[in-house]
Amino acid sequence: MNSRQPVDSSETTEDHRHGHDHGHDHGHDHGHDHGHDHGHAHPKGVKGFFHGLFVPHSHDASDSIDDALEASAAGIRAVKLSLVALAVTAALQTVVFLVSGSVALLADTIHNFSDALTAVPLWVAFVLGRRTATRRYTYGYGRVEDLAGLFIVAMIALSSILAGYEAIRRFFAPQPLDNLGWVLVAGLIGFAGNELVAVYRIRVGRQIGSAALVADGIHARTDGFTSLAVVLGVIGVWLGFPLADPIVGLLISIAIVVLLIGTARDIGRRLLDGVDPTLVARGENVLRTVPGILDVREVRMRWLGHRLSVEATVTTDPTLPVGRFHQLEHQADQAIHSALSGVDVVRLHPATHHEAQQIPVKLC
Repeated sequence: MNSRQPVDSSETTEDHRHGHDHGHDHGHDHGHDHGHDHGHAHPKGVKGFFHGLFVPHSHDASDSIDDALEASAAGIRAVKLSLVALAVTAALQTVVFLVSGSVALLADTIHNFSDALTAVPLWVAFVLGRRTATRRYTYGYGRVEDLAGLFIVAMIALSSILAGYEAIRRFFAPQPLDNLGWVLVAGLIGFAGNELVAVYRIRVGRQIGSAALVADGIHARTDGFTSLAVVLGVIGVWLGFPLADPIVGLLISIAIVVLLIGTARDIGRRLLDGVDPTLVARGENVLRTVPGILDVREVRMRWLGHRLSVEATVTTDPTLPVGRFHQLEHQADQAIHSALSGVDVVRLHPATHHEAQQIPVKLC
C-alpha cells in the first residue's frame, strides 16, 4: 500500500500532459512535530466550560498521535483501561448495595455493568482497523470504527429515553428512598468513576482523531449524570423536597439529549465523509507552498476510522517529466503530514491539460 512503483525511464513527458494518474499512496510514518493552529475560537469561562461538557468539540485532527499503529494501540489501551475502571466502579456499587440492601441502588449498578460492555464493539473495531486492505475492502476496515460509534449513539439515545421515562414515572408514582447515606455514597462512586472514564476516553479520542472513542466517552458521561441524579435526589429528600428526585432525573435526561445531538452529529459526519472545512483549507494552503505546484484544483478528505485520507488534484508545468511529478508527490506527502495530524494516505493527481489551461500561470 505504501510502496512506490519505480519510474520507467521510457515514459515521456507526453504521458503527463495527458493527465496520467499518479494516485500513489503515501502512508509513511513521519516523526514531525505538529504545532497546529486550529484557526477558530471557543467560548471561554463558564460558557466555555458547559460548551465543552455538553458538546465536546473535536478539531477532527488534533495535536495527535500521528503514527497509525500507535494511534490504534492507544485506542485499544483506552478501551481496556476504561473498561476495567467501569467494572471497578460497578463492583464498588455492588458492595454498597450488599451492605445497605437498598433496592434503589440495584438498577444503577446493573446499568453501569451493562454499559461498560458497550466498549467491547469499539475494542473489536480498533483491532479490525489494524488489518491491511484487501481486494474486497480496498480502503481497509477503518469504517468499522464509525459503525461502532453509531452503536454507541444508539446506546446514548436509549439512556436518555430510559432516564426520561423513569423520571416521569416517579412524578406519578413516587418511590421512597431507603438508606439515604448509602445511596448517596453509591451515587458519588458511580458519578466519579464514569466521569473519570469519560474524560480519559474523550482526551484519547481527540488525540487519535477517533469520533467513536469520543462518543464512548460521552456515553460514560451520560452514565455519570444518571448517578449524579441519584445523589441530587437524596439531597432533595434530606432537604424535605421529595419531588427533587424526579425533577433532577428529568433535567438529566434533557442533558443527555443535548449530549446525544452533538455526538450523533459528529458520528453522522464521519459516515458521510464529512471533515472540518478548516482542514481542507489548510491542506490547500500547504500544497500551494510546494515548489512546482502552480495551483490546487481540488482537495478531498475523508476519515476512515481515526485515519485521514487525502486526495488532491494539482496543476503543474505541462512539460514536467513524470519522474519530477513523483518527487512532487513525495514533497506534498511530507508537507501534508507535517501540517495535519492523523493523516494516513496522501494521493496526488495532475490536472488534465484542459483544466490546466484554465489556470493563469504567474510569471516571476
